[in-house]
Amino acid sequence: MHIGEYVKGGVATYLKEVIEFQKQSKDIKEVYLMLSSTNSEKNFDLPSKNIIFYDYTRSIKNSFRAILAIFKEVKRIKPDIVHVHSTFAGVFVRLPFLFRKKNYKIIYCSHGWSFLMETTYLKQKLYEIIEIILAFRTDKIVNISQNEHVRSLKKGFPSTKSILINNGIKEEVKIKEIQCRIDSNKINLLFVGRFDRQKGLDILIDLFNHYQNNNIKLYVVGDSILKNTEINIPSNVISLGWIDNDELDSYYRLFDAVIIPSRWEGFGLVAIEAMKNKKAIIVSNRGALPDLTQNNNGYVFDIEKLETLKEILNSIKKSDLEEKGINGYEFFNRNFTSERMNNEIISVYRELIN
Repeated sequence: MHIGEYVKGGVATYLKEVIEFQKQSKDIKEVYLMLSSTNSEKNFDLPSKNIIFYDYTRSIKNSFRAILAIFKEVKRIKPDIVHVHSTFAGVFVRLPFLFRKKNYKIIYCSHGWSFLMETTYLKQKLYEIIEIILAFRTDKIVNISQNEHVRSLKKGFPSTKSILINNGIKEEVKIKEIQCRIDSNKINLLFVGRFDRQKGLDILIDLFNHYQNNNIKLYVVGDSILKNTEINIPSNVISLGWIDNDELDSYYRLFDAVIIPSRWEGFGLVAIEAMKNKKAIIVSNRGALPDLTQNNNGYVFDIEKLETLKEILNSIKKSDLEEKGINGYEFFNRNFTSERMNNEIISVYRELIN
C-alpha cells in the first residue's frame, strides 16, 4: 500500500513508475494507493477500488483527520508493506505507532529531506528531530540520491535502516511533432521546471537581464504554480509555456544542453530526463545535482558566484556538449533507469517480509 500527501510533480511521476512495475511483478499480489483528494494527480493506472482519496488540505486540524483516515484504511486493507512517500505522509503514517504495535512493515521515502531545504535554522532543526524520532518506527528508509543518503547518515539516521535507491525513469523516448523552431547556429539552452524559489529560475533571469552573449539563447519551459511567484521573462529569454509531459522528450532533443539552477534538490528528475535524451547538463552546486555530473556529462556552477556560470557559458562549444550528452546517456543507462530502481525496491520488500 502506497501512501502520499499531495501527490503531484516528481512524487507522482515516481509513483506511476513504481505502480506500473509492481502491478506486473510476480512478487506482489495487489497494489493500493492512498493520497490527498486535493493537490494530487488523479490519473493512476489502478482499479478504482485500489485508489483511496482522503479529504485534506494542510492544517493542524486536517492533519489529525488525515491520520485517522489513513489508520482506518490501513487497518481495513491489512497490507504486508506500507510504502510512504513525502514528509507529511511520513508523519501521518508513523506518528500513531510511536506508542503502539504495528502489524506491517513501513518503508519511508521523504523524496527530499525537509531539513536539507532552504529555510530557517530552527525549522531545519525541528524537521530533523521529528524525522529522527519517527525513524524508530520505520523498518526501512529509502534515500533517492547519494547526497540525501550521506547527509542523513551524518545527521544520525540509523545506517541499518537506511538504503540508497536512486530515482529512475523509463528508457523509452517519446518523439512527437512540436511547433518550436530554434537557431541551430547558436548554443540553445533549456530550463524545465516550476517558476518557484526552489527551482531557481529567478537566478537565471537576473543573469540574463544583463548578460550579453549573442551565441547563447535561453528557452524556458514551465509556469508559476505557487502564489506570488510570477517571474517577468526578459526579451532575450524565450518562454515556451507549460508543456505536456508526453512532449518533453521532443523539446529536450532540440536543445544543446539543459540548465538546472535549483537552490535545493533532493534528486533532480530534469537532469536524468536530459541524460536520457543525450543532453549535457549545467547544474547548480546544490543538493544532489553535482553528483549527477560524475561521468563528465556536464558542468557545475556556484549560485552564490554567478561569474562561474558566465565562465561556463562563455567557453562552451557545441562539440563538447554533444560529447557530454553521450556520456550522460551512458551514465543514465547504468544508474537511473526505472527497471533498476524498481528491482531494488522489490528486493527491499523481499528482505523485510523474509
